[in-house]
Amino acid sequence: MVNLFSSLQNESVPTLALFAAILSAAIWLYLAIARGSFFHLRPFDDDLARHTPPPTWPSVTAIVPARNEGATIGQSIASLLQQDYPGEFGIILVDDHSEDTTAKLAEQAATQQNAAARVAIHHAAPLPQNWTGKLWALNEGVTLSFASSSQNVSSRGERGICFSEPSSSQLPAPTYFWFTDADITHAPDTLTRLVSRAEQNHLDLTSLMVWLQAKTIPEQATIPAFLFFFLKLYPPKWIANAEAGTAGAAGGCILLRRAALARIGGFSAIRSEVIDDCALARAVKNTGGKIWMGLTRASISLRAYNSFAEVRDMVARTAFTQLRYSALLLLGTIVGLILTYLAPIALLFAHNNVTRTIALLTWLTMSLLFLPTIRFYRLLPHWAPLLPLTAALYAYATFLSAIRYYANRGAQWKGRSQVPQSK
Repeated sequence: MVNLFSSLQNESVPTLALFAAILSAAIWLYLAIARGSFFHLRPFDDDLARHTPPPTWPSVTAIVPARNEGATIGQSIASLLQQDYPGEFGIILVDDHSEDTTAKLAEQAATQQNAAARVAIHHAAPLPQNWTGKLWALNEGVTLSFASSSQNVSSRGERGICFSEPSSSQLPAPTYFWFTDADITHAPDTLTRLVSRAEQNHLDLTSLMVWLQAKTIPEQATIPAFLFFFLKLYPPKWIANAEAGTAGAAGGCILLRRAALARIGGFSAIRSEVIDDCALARAVKNTGGKIWMGLTRASISLRAYNSFAEVRDMVARTAFTQLRYSALLLLGTIVGLILTYLAPIALLFAHNNVTRTIALLTWLTMSLLFLPTIRFYRLLPHWAPLLPLTAALYAYATFLSAIRYYANRGAQWKGRSQVPQSK
């Protein structure tokens, strides 16, 4: 009897290993053929697209929420002032209760560009209950833009709207809002390209995933994977498809039609959302709006990640929020990450030749699908097979995100937690 049990047990191990290998291979087969070709970046690479200018250029107001961004705000404001946009263009910086000299440095940057009057600097009111900091800052900027449109403003500069000196002219509220982060620089033609695409395709929300730094070893090992995982969750082809339920955006660069914002009920409709960019895209799409998300190397994030711990904390900030604070979804996600990314590596050491072969082919498929993202970041191909190691870090960060949530330290950003308190 003991011998029989031992025999069955020994036979079950290769059977389970083979089953795991087949299941992992099936997951990657699905990702390769039925997940919106998320890994194929070229169709959504905005730098390669041709942009047809509209007959007339609508007015645009850029709104920049900034909290303790003294290290980058000068470069960010300078890049906005250097936009070659032919239409009316104004800039509002909303200082979100910074504890450094963000506002002063922004003013200095505008002065250095001989354009101090073209940048309105607004200090946000105290953060209300049930609002996240960024959405409140954006809401403050939108409110100020309407106030500016109803008040006397100065004559228009060569590239934009002045917000300070009095004049007899009045400007209408902007057709578009351009929401851009305070740690991003944009090429001079960025706004022109955004508006051209939005006008040509009648888009309500147009978003670009900006170029994230990939200079340090931690960045090269993890940032391409961040893009790969994001596009897997939100395939751009599905985002652009009006019939698909998927809605996503990249919060660092969003062009939003003012009418679409009004249609969803303003930012108050999503005021408590931590993953605000995707929540905004979902609200716009659910109310009949057309949305699009692409990629660019011409807009660059200045935020650097010099250690794996910094990347871990970046992921942990919102990972459990993405799972709607569900322990069950957390468990399923961890198991899914293990089965999808780690199992093929572990099964290379299986005793069964068939299991090892399937695992090897799965790892090869994984690497080939990841390779276009590696090339987009202009990195050497040897990073592609290392995706399972990065996935392990992301799995750990996701688990850590839940731990921090239950410790009431979730979604920490610039010293402020933005998630609801756990019970």
